[in-house]
Amino acid sequence: MPQRRVALIIDASKPYDRKIIGGVASYVRLHADWSLYIEEDPLQKLPDLREWQADGIVSNFDDPTVAKALTGVDTPVVGMGGGYGSYDPASRVPYFATDNDKIAQLAAEHLIGHGFRRFAYCGLRRNSINRWSEERADAFKRRLRESGYSCSVLTGRHSSARKWRQVQQELSAWLRSLRLPVGLMACNDARARHVLEVCREMGLRVPDDVAVIGVDNDEMMCELTSPPLSSVEQGVRRMGFQAAALLDRLMAGARASPLRYVIQPEGVVSRQSTDTLVIEDADLAAALQFIRRHACDGICLADVLEAAPVCCSTLAKRFRTVLGRTIHAEIQRVQMERAGQLLAQTNLPIKTVARRVAFKSSQYFSTVFRRTTGCTPAEYRRDRRP
Repeated sequence: MPQRRVALIIDASKPYDRKIIGGVASYVRLHADWSLYIEEDPLQKLPDLREWQADGIVSNFDDPTVAKALTGVDTPVVGMGGGYGSYDPASRVPYFATDNDKIAQLAAEHLIGHGFRRFAYCGLRRNSINRWSEERADAFKRRLRESGYSCSVLTGRHSSARKWRQVQQELSAWLRSLRLPVGLMACNDARARHVLEVCREMGLRVPDDVAVIGVDNDEMMCELTSPPLSSVEQGVRRMGFQAAALLDRLMAGARASPLRYVIQPEGVVSRQSTDTLVIEDADLAAALQFIRRHACDGICLADVLEAAPVCCSTLAKRFRTVLGRTIHAEIQRVQMERAGQLLAQTNLPIKTVARRVAFKSSQYFSTVFRRTTGCTPAEYRRDRRP
């Protein structure tokens, strides 16, 4: 079979798109013999399709110029993006979208779990291609309302670093209006970096005054920020891999069904920007810190009580009042969070994952995991791996 020619109509200067490219490349290495076209100049992403004679196209449909140019082409196309952009469902182009609701829920639960009771969201001014920011804001507020909390939201008139002085003035005025400490979600890592820089200039301590979590997990930039930035990993490499697999089937003559695919995020990658516990109760804070460090070491209630020298009934009441869950439930929550990371990021057998998070029985581990996440460990791994 002749080598297929596939165009990646993607802006390689953006972290989201680079991860898509990485996922496509992984699929090609394992399963396909493709000649890949990608334009290094982001302003010239679209080749002359008639001259280049592509067999297939993978494209980010957040760019309206690209989406319009690809409407009605005879070549098999797979689109993707933040869930909105310029994708037209009537086009019959299969489309992969990130799960903005789940992304925001993960960020909210991460900040709630660190003891925050006041929250903020920093997004982007709405336009035709960034409604994903608004959807994340709505989901973030909704999850907080479920726990009895409210949220301050800033979109702002400016978000480009080219207008840094205006960005700084907007963010400074907004941050001064917030009651501290506050747990803050930014719509993406770039916006989170703006917040971190303004916090530094204002003398606000991160994470003690303002804990910041972004979205994209652009590892190089997250590690370069000061302090390193916590971020939600969207699963975009997995999106690229699965989009390439679908395109391969389309080029072989198959039909796409369904047309819309929603990719689950892989979880929160926690770094120093949220590494704090906002708990005024010193005994409760000591117990939580102990659980987070040792939940996967096989600890029990007696071990937690040694870390927080108060009677069992008093500590149990404080857990229920402040966190809304029992001591045992908090231990299992930390165990399941770690188990999810191992399932998504490694090939360890499920029985090994169970042992790593202090479960002697893999069957009981699977039962608890399903009760916590709504799916089995195998299903969780399948949905978060190529």
